[in-house]
Amino acid sequence: MIKTFAINKNHEYQLNIGINELLSGDFLWYWVDFDQPTEEELKLLKNPLRFHPLAIEDCINDIQRPKLDYYDEHFFFVAQAIKDESLRREEVNFFLGENYIVTFHLERSTEIDKVWDRIINASTMEHWDPIQVLYHVLDEIVDNYFPIVEKIEDVLNDIDENSNRRPMRLLLQDLYDTRHDLLSIRHVISPMRDLVYRIINSERLKEFRPKMEYFSDIHNHLVKLSEMIEENRELTTDIRDSYLSLNAHQTNRIMQVLTLITTIFMPLTFIAGIYGMNFVNMPELKWKYGYFGTLLVMVILGFGMFVLFKRKGWFK
Repeated sequence: MIKTFAINKNHEYQLNIGINELLSGDFLWYWVDFDQPTEEELKLLKNPLRFHPLAIEDCINDIQRPKLDYYDEHFFFVAQAIKDESLRREEVNFFLGENYIVTFHLERSTEIDKVWDRIINASTMEHWDPIQVLYHVLDEIVDNYFPIVEKIEDVLNDIDENSNRRPMRLLLQDLYDTRHDLLSIRHVISPMRDLVYRIINSERLKEFRPKMEYFSDIHNHLVKLSEMIEENRELTTDIRDSYLSLNAHQTNRIMQVLTLITTIFMPLTFIAGIYGMNFVNMPELKWKYGYFGTLLVMVILGFGMFVLFKRKGWFK
């Protein structure tokens, strides 16, 4: 589906104008949105819009790294949005010219829909132009990163507190899944930060220089997001190390208790082993109270060793 928006010289907008009419008409600027285009609609990128073949190829071949390419008659931008639940990346492409902007996306973009509704419902069109459309769409994309990162922070807090007393095995699995999610988000945010930085400092975009302060705000948001991701990754490392240390400590405690129990039973086993041998010449076997005496010695010996180890603090 293709949507078109055009501003005439009276600063009035018109919708759903044919692309050929846009190219030949007398408009201040226009916006064409390729929303999940068909094969026939894809051909319009080449003719009559005449965009560079490499840029068209990048649009079709999902998914490209966020970037900025320069061509003779237009600029080409690739941005990436993130789906909230699946963290799946969604590519949004922009063709920016002197008096037009063309957006292209193979899936529905809620960010573009919001900006489209905002510009149509605007009280005046004097402050809108192609670079403003680019700014608002990128701003929506970046703003949608924050709830995703904040949701991951909440998951990490739950893992750290472990109020439900979940087993350590399950907690570590959730922790590694969260680290993977953070890595996936970082692979989007870092290139997006570089893209916006290039937009701000590009000499070829100098005709849009008065508008660059808006993009500086987006860049600040991306820097903040990068810091949040790095802090969360460090937190996952700390939680992981704490759990592994706790696990090692618990294992050592178990081994210590088992060792003490084994130590107590060693002399008892030794005594039982001696009198369990089937030799004929064993005088103690003929004692009337030999059995009870041996049990008494074993009890006294075991209890004495238990008291000795407890006084040394080995059971703490």
